[in-house]
Amino acid sequence: MTATALEPAGRPAADEPAVRRSLGTVLAVVGIPVFMVTLDNLVVTNALPVIKAELGASLTDLQWFINAYTLSFAALLLTASAIGDRLGRRRIFLAGITLFTLASAACALATEPWMLIGARAIQGVGAAAVMPLSLTLLAAAVPARQRSAAIGIWGGISGLGVAVGPVVGGAVVDGINWQWIFWLNVPIGLIAIPLAARVLTESRGGSHKLDLLGLVLSASSVLAIVWGVVHGADDGWASGRILTALIGGGALLIAFLAWEHRAPAPMLPLRLFRTKAFSVVNFTAFTFSVGVFGSVFLLAQFFQIVQGYTPLQSGVRTLPWTMAPMVIAPLAGLVLDRVGARTLIATGQAFLATALAWIALITTVDVGYTSYVAPFVLAGVGMGLTLAPSASIVMASFSDADRGVASGTNSTIREVGVAMGVAVLASVFASTGSYASPTEYVDGLVPAVWVGAAIVAVGAVLALLLPGRRR
Repeated sequence: MTATALEPAGRPAADEPAVRRSLGTVLAVVGIPVFMVTLDNLVVTNALPVIKAELGASLTDLQWFINAYTLSFAALLLTASAIGDRLGRRRIFLAGITLFTLASAACALATEPWMLIGARAIQGVGAAAVMPLSLTLLAAAVPARQRSAAIGIWGGISGLGVAVGPVVGGAVVDGINWQWIFWLNVPIGLIAIPLAARVLTESRGGSHKLDLLGLVLSASSVLAIVWGVVHGADDGWASGRILTALIGGGALLIAFLAWEHRAPAPMLPLRLFRTKAFSVVNFTAFTFSVGVFGSVFLLAQFFQIVQGYTPLQSGVRTLPWTMAPMVIAPLAGLVLDRVGARTLIATGQAFLATALAWIALITTVDVGYTSYVAPFVLAGVGMGLTLAPSASIVMASFSDADRGVASGTNSTIREVGVAMGVAVLASVFASTGSYASPTEYVDGLVPAVWVGAAIVAVGAVLALLLPGRRR
C-alpha cells in the first residue's frame, strides 16, 4: 500500500485522486481473498447431491462437508487475529491465503468422504487468517470519513462471494465435475498472494501472550456441541454418547468463559461485551447465521432432489436471493451514518424472518419456481441490510488496539452460527423427513425452515436494542 492511503484528512484536494487509487488497490488486495473464502461457504451446496452420489456420503457427511470448514474457521479466528497482532498482520494474512489455496487442491483430490472433510477443515484454518485480518488491514488503511463506505464495499465483496457461490458450484458440476469447485481457488490464490505481498505494508497490534488454553476449551466445546446435534437425530437424543457430547460441550463452554474471565491475556476479552452495541450485534449475527445458513443448506438441495433441476439450474434459481446482498450491502454502507445501524439491521432481520416464513408456507412438492422469486429477493435485501452495518458497529465500538480481536470475535460468532444452523436445522429435517423421495424431503424441509424463521425473528427483535443514529 502506498503512503498516500494513510495520509491525514487534511491533505490538499489535489492529492485526493491518488488517495482514491490507493484505497481502490487496497480494497482489491483484501477483497480477492475475502471473495475466495466467502465463496466456499456456499459453493458446495449445489454440488452436495452429486458428491453424495459419487462418494457414497450420508446426510451426516453432507453436514460435515459444510461444518468442517465453518468450525475450524470459527475456532481459529481469534487466535489468527492474535497471532497477526504479534507476528504481523500482513504476514499471517499471506500465510492464510497460502494454506487455503493448498487445502483447496487437497479437497479436489479427495476420493472418500473423510478425506474431503479433513481438507475442508484445513481450508477453514486458512480462511480464519484471511477474514478478520482483511477487515483490520482495510480499516487501518481507510481515512475515518471514508471508513463506512469502504466497509460497505468490503461487505459487498463478501456478498458477491455468497451470491455467485451456488451458481459457480452448479456451473462447474454441470460443465466439468465437482472437484473443479475447489481447483478454481488455486489460480485465485496464486494471484492474490503476490499481489498482497506487493501492496500491503506490515502492521502489528499489542504483543500479548497467546491464550492456548482458551483456544482448546473454546474449540472443544463448540465441536462437542455441534457433533452432538449433528448425530442426535440418528443416534437418539437420549443415547449415552449424544448426552455426553452435549453435556460435556456445555461444561467446556462454561470452563472457557470462566478461564477467559481470569486469564491474564484472554483470547476473548469478556470486557468487550460490556459495550451494549457489540453484545447485541453479535447475538443478532448468531441468530442470523443459524436461521439463514441452516435453511440455505436444505433449500439449495430442494431444487435438485424435489424438482429435478441440474446443479447449474438450481444455482441460477437462487440468484434473486444471493445477488441482492452484493448490491444492497454497499448502499447500506453509504447511508449508514444518515439512517443508523439499528434501523438497517432490525429491518434486514425482519425481512429475512418474513422471507423464510413465506418460503416455509408455500413449499410443496409441485410448487412453481416463480412463487419463490419474491421471498428470495426479500431475503437477499435483508442480508444486504445486515452485513455492512454489523461490520461498521464492530469497527466503531473500539479503538485500533481492540479492532482485531473485536472483528475476530464477530466473525467467530457468525461462523459458529453457520455450523449450528446446519446442525440444528438438518436435525429437524431428519426428524420429520429424509432423502428417500421428494415428498419426504419436503416433509423435513418445511418444519426446518419454520425453525430458521423463528430464530431469525428473535434476532430482529433484539436488534431494536442497538443504539440509534448518531447526531
